[in-house]
Formats: sequence, C-alpha cells, structure tokens
Amino acid sequence: MAPQSRDLLKDSIKEGTRENQHRFQLDRIKVSWTAILTLAHFMYLLVGAIIFQILEREAESNSRNHFQLEKLNFLANYTCLDGPALEKFVKVFHGILRRFNGIYGNSTNPSNWDFSSSFFFAGTVVTTIGYGNLSPSTMSGQVFCVFYALCGIPLNLAFLKQAGKCLTVHLGRLKRGMVSVLPYKTLAVSLFFISGSLLFLVIPPLLFSYVEGWTFSEGFYFAFITLSTIGFGDYVVGTDPDKEYIALYRSLAGIWIIFALAWLALILNMAARVIEIVAVLTYPGLKTQEAEEDVSEDVSSGSKGRSEKTSNMENI
Repeated sequence: MAPQSRDLLKDSIKEGTRENQHRFQLDRIKVSWTAILTLAHFMYLLVGAIIFQILEREAESNSRNHFQLEKLNFLANYTCLDGPALEKFVKVFHGILRRFNGIYGNSTNPSNWDFSSSFFFAGTVVTTIGYGNLSPSTMSGQVFCVFYALCGIPLNLAFLKQAGKCLTVHLGRLKRGMVSVLPYKTLAVSLFFISGSLLFLVIPPLLFSYVEGWTFSEGFYFAFITLSTIGFGDYVVGTDPDKEYIALYRSLAGIWIIFALAWLALILNMAARVIEIVAVLTYPGLKTQEAEEDVSEDVSSGSKGRSEKTSNMENI
C-alpha cells in the first residue's frame, strides 16, 4: 500500500473515532440530563407529599374527631328527631364532607393525607389533573400548594418533554417522519402505539377494575380522563372507605400517571403531525402559503430591524 493511501486511511480512522467519541458524549449528556430531570421530578413529588402530609393530616384528624363528637351529641340529645335538629346535623355533615373527602367514616379509616395519598395528590397538582375530591383546607397548606404548583408545573412539563425526546430517540427514524411509504416505519409506529396502549390504557384499567370493583369500561374511562388531564373526579382510585388498600397503591397510581402522560403526549404529537401531513397532501397549496407567510414575516422583521438601526444611527 502506498504511503499516501496509508495516511488517508489513518486520517479516516481518526476522524471516525472522533465522531464516535463525540456521539457517545452527546448520548451521555442526554442520558445524564434525563436522569437528572427524572430524579428532580420524583424528589419534588416526595418532598411535596411529606409537606402536604405534615400540613394537612392534623387538620383532617381534628375534623374527623369533631364530626364523631357531633354525631355522638346528636344521638344522645335527640331521641326524637325533629326538623331543626336534622337541619343542624345535615349542615355540619355537609360542611365537613365538602372540605374533607371521606372523613364521615370511623376514626380507624385510612387517612386521606397519609404519605401514599399525599404523593398521589402532589402528582395531580403538578400534572394539572386536579380531581377536586381532595384539596388543602388549612391556610398554610393552600399557600404551599400555590407555590408548589408554580414550581412543579414547569418541572413536570420539562420532564414530559425530555421523556418524549427519549422515546422518540429510541424509536430511531420516527423522529424524521411519522408516516412514510417505507413499511418498517409504519410498522414501528403501530408497534409503539399498540405496546403503549397495552401498558398504559389496557393493563392499568384491568387492575383498577379488580381493586376498586369497577367495570372495565369504568376503569378505562378513569384512565383516559386522568391521562388527558380532564380530571372530572367522579372516579378516583383509593377513595373507597370500605376497602383496604395496600400502602403504596396510590403512589404507584401516581407513578403510572407520570409516565403514561409522557407516552400520551408523544402520541398526540404524532397525531398532530399526521394531520398536518394529510392536510398538506390533500391541499398542496397550504405548504406554499405557509412558506410565503414565513418569508413575509422574515422580511418584515428584517426591515423593522434595519429601520430601528437607522433611527439609532440618526440619534447618535
């Protein structure tokens, strides 16, 4: 082999090695950033759960005791039920029930502000689901909830965005086009959709239906209303006072919500891109119109910048 050919081969090998090292460093940075966001997100939920538990659990316990005392007084003092007595009892009952979900049960019933429930509540705050069945009642809890949401919602959005990027990267060329004439890309999209649907929209509703005593349609309804962040609050897991749940039941449900939201956000983004592609294929003039609008915006912004520069020079 000639010396010149050997030099070219060495240079190409060095260049390829540098490219691989650079790619490896970028992948490591992406993984590190994803790990940092994931850790920060769950640490934020853990801290929020602990603080909400500290702020609200005592108030809930006091309200439960107050309700039990009112009930005992009612039963002891009113042997013959009359209108005013019933109205007073119903008023007390309604006021407490409106502020605390499920405190009308016995004092031995699980707290709505134990760690698992607080973790679940923190997840519904940062994801903006907001079922409405449980909310802070103390002033300190309400103030903390406001600032917790102000910081937690952007963190959750950043986490979902990064999780969506990771899913897209692992799907390879799906990043360049969701719909293509190449069969393997369409197959990859189908497999991604089917596997995600099974993992997030089929298996969890089955488990919820089994634990809560719902039908599958009710479990699926709860899952979709939750993941779409509509959050009506008519179906919420872990709220039946007559059932005994495992300690981490609602915490696991909160973790399911976080990761399922990332998957559903990517699916909705893919659907939006498909609609855009179909619209462009159906009406080819739309793409030309968008390009013309972009050019006109660039020209107007450029002329505005030049005019501002000219006025500044004249002022000088």
